Amino acid sequence: MLAAFVPIWALTAVGFVAGRTGVLGPAAVDVLGRFVFYVAMPAALLNTLTRQPIGGPAGRAVAAFALATALIGAAGFAAARWIFKRPLAEQTIAAMASGYVNAGNLGIPVAVQVLGDAGFIAVVLLIQTTILTPLILGTLDIAQSEHADGRWRRLLTVPLRSPVMLACLTGVILGALHVHLPRLLGDAVALLGAAAVPSALVALGLSLVPREPGAGEARRPAEVTLSVLLKSVVQPLLCFLLARFVFGLTGAALLAVVLCSALPTAQNTFVFARAYGVDGTFARDVIVASTALSMATLTVAATLLQ
Repeated sequence: MLAAFVPIWALTAVGFVAGRTGVLGPAAVDVLGRFVFYVAMPAALLNTLTRQPIGGPAGRAVAAFALATALIGAAGFAAARWIFKRPLAEQTIAAMASGYVNAGNLGIPVAVQVLGDAGFIAVVLLIQTTILTPLILGTLDIAQSEHADGRWRRLLTVPLRSPVMLACLTGVILGALHVHLPRLLGDAVALLGAAAVPSALVALGLSLVPREPGAGEARRPAEVTLSVLLKSVVQPLLCFLLARFVFGLTGAALLAVVLCSALPTAQNTFVFARAYGVDGTFARDVIVASTALSMATLTVAATLLQ
């Protein structure tokens, strides 16, 4: 397990040092993040899913993960609504911060490095992109209804405009049909996909460098602490209990679902918050704190369940 996680820590540390020193410039985290999301990660998923088709008893693992995610997201939503008295848009971001995992930028590197298979993470990405993302964006649109003109068409086509989603769908279909890419194209896709994991981890390290709040934004330590605890502690524990004692999972399937639930808050939480005019500092603080804490929780979960 130490051999599996040391490269993850090392490349994340490289990104953090690069961010602290500013050697890559102020826009490095955004540029590298877009490269990973739009170019390298889709290539990695397409290469993985065409060569290693999804199979086996994944249904119960997906059900356990989905149920845990729904319960934790509902808890974050309820806390923002009834404890902190936030408006609907901020309730939605709080729910996302509590349960929406970073399956792309960190989930795939962890799955490849620790599990040796990104199949389950690909299923999680499909669920998050096709179900959770439209639900979240739809709620944010309702909360900002006075500015919602023309957004419904974009909302309905979110899955089709996501390169990760398109790569997952294509890879699942080709893998199920046992259709392989032509050798020259397949080699190019594999070479490009090989850049996904190191680039994602360096981008992750860059994102951990603290930034000052923007104008009009204030720290919300109590809300950040609650969301981080829900995401990094309660969700993996709840997922373990559901997966083990309700769905009867053991071995590699149990390890995969718990590791996935222990992933930190997705960076899309910050992107969605800013896109809809919601306080971005809260989302960013939860992402940074949960990502830092996940280095410990992922290692502990993997060690105990290996």
